[in-house]
Amino acid sequence: MTAETSQTLDRGLRVLKLLADTDHGLTVTELSNKLGVNRTVVYRLLATLEQHALVRRDLGGRARVGLGVLRLGRQVHPLVREAALPALRALAEDIGATAHLTLVDGTEALAVAVVEPTWTDYHVAYRAGFRHPLDRGAAGRAILSARQASAEEPGYTLTHGELEAGASGAAAPLLGVTGVEGSVGVVMLADSVPERVGPRVVDAAREVADALR
Repeated sequence: MTAETSQTLDRGLRVLKLLADTDHGLTVTELSNKLGVNRTVVYRLLATLEQHALVRRDLGGRARVGLGVLRLGRQVHPLVREAALPALRALAEDIGATAHLTLVDGTEALAVAVVEPTWTDYHVAYRAGFRHPLDRGAAGRAILSARQASAEEPGYTLTHGELEAGASGAAAPLLGVTGVEGSVGVVMLADSVPERVGPRVVDAAREVADALR
């Protein structure tokens, strides 16, 4: 801790992180032990967080993350979308295909930003808010590839006809962005993805990741 930081705020944030990492909640005693502070301090922290609906306690006294955290989380999407739009616009215009930023939402892939090219005669209609399983479509598969990657950095993922007949997709995962799991990709009406598209999508994903850091 430095003179410019707040010890109480730091402890409150640590409480939220500890609760977010467990499915079964934590007791005051467990939190006290993990934080290295006495139970009275934990009670005060929980009471404050409960007032803001960031923490709730069940009948057994176990503390869990509250619904207020979800409300805060919803505000992340507009910020991420705004940061990603320049790279998505450049990608859509360069490739001549619909570009998108997709984030994980539970067990699904959720398109949070979509940019269509301005100069093509036709392109795939792909809308923000579109959802699909993570294991179908290039966007979701790229995210799964990043989860499974070890030391070697994942590249890009190509698919055809998994979400829409006649459409092909290419996507690359966002890497190195704390708290954000997603991918950047394009979808086009084609039997296969041109060779240069994959590396271009990787570059766009890197640009978006840099904008979010």
